[in-house]
Amino acid sequence: MKRKINVGLVGAGRIGRLHAENLAYRIPEVHLVAVSDVIAEAAQKLAADFQVGTVHQDYRRILDDPAVEAVVICSSTDTHAQIIEDAAQAGKQIFCEKPIALDLAKIDRALAAVERAGVKLQIGFNRRFDPNFKRVRDAVAAGEIGVPHLLRISSRDPQPPPIAYIKASGGIFVDMTIHDFDMARYLIGSEVEEVYAAGGVMVDPEIGKAGDIDTTIITLRFANGVLGTIDNSRQAVYGYDQRAEVFGSKGMVATANNLPNQAVVSNATGVHGALPLFFFVERYTEAYIAEMQAFLDCILNDTPPPVTGVDGRIPVLMGYAAKKSYEENRPVKLVEVDVRH
Repeated sequence: MKRKINVGLVGAGRIGRLHAENLAYRIPEVHLVAVSDVIAEAAQKLAADFQVGTVHQDYRRILDDPAVEAVVICSSTDTHAQIIEDAAQAGKQIFCEKPIALDLAKIDRALAAVERAGVKLQIGFNRRFDPNFKRVRDAVAAGEIGVPHLLRISSRDPQPPPIAYIKASGGIFVDMTIHDFDMARYLIGSEVEEVYAAGGVMVDPEIGKAGDIDTTIITLRFANGVLGTIDNSRQAVYGYDQRAEVFGSKGMVATANNLPNQAVVSNATGVHGALPLFFFVERYTEAYIAEMQAFLDCILNDTPPPVTGVDGRIPVLMGYAAKKSYEENRPVKLVEVDVRH
């Protein structure tokens, strides 16, 4: 029987509660022993709902506890990098939701702290653990479609987030498209060298007033020659639209949307099926469990995490390049925006 890992959770908001439920009820190798949140009532409610024994407002109290082996960071984005540094210094194994930070220098400091401490860091790109996308990746990696030529990713939210969120998000490229940038690297198995982004405000004028866009198409040029496109919209009236396709020399592999059921009703007015699952919590239920299981397994087996800190850095870099491309209306190479060059 595997030993159980004592885990502390930092952040009791929506994603924190999602992970807490999985840690408490769906993953046997873990004890969720502590939670912290700057909003005491949120931490207390999460603790009561999921039988967590210890509650703090200050996350450092969790890091001070020698019984806690690993931390799951689900706090606001602007706190991630500092908590990673503090957790690494405390010798904790670390899972952190994306992004590590919106500033590359802060990301690099956090990754350097992890490297010095010799702890594990896994970044929460949950879509890699979705069975549909994993099957696409496996088909490409195994050569089932020959040499890949083209990648297409569509990712569209059912409704835009609140304007207050938009203002603090860092913009669509590092908030929304960041998942698709990671998925592009994952599916093709090669790095993106150049991006070109076009976009506009087509959903809500208030998003434009907040300094962002809500609709975009991005083209990607990979180091191995593959060409890719990503399209994003903040509003798809029919539900959460998540699709991908890779076309190659010997065929194609693609995945469609998940539906609540596969039944089709045909009658005199048409042929009717279910709408896609409404949003990310429903769509990626299995993936959230699988990514956390993978994090715990890498601790138990002392193996590298499947989504590393570098995997967390590169999509932010791609977001920087896409933003610069949109603002300057030209293709941008990633080396242009990398602070290390």
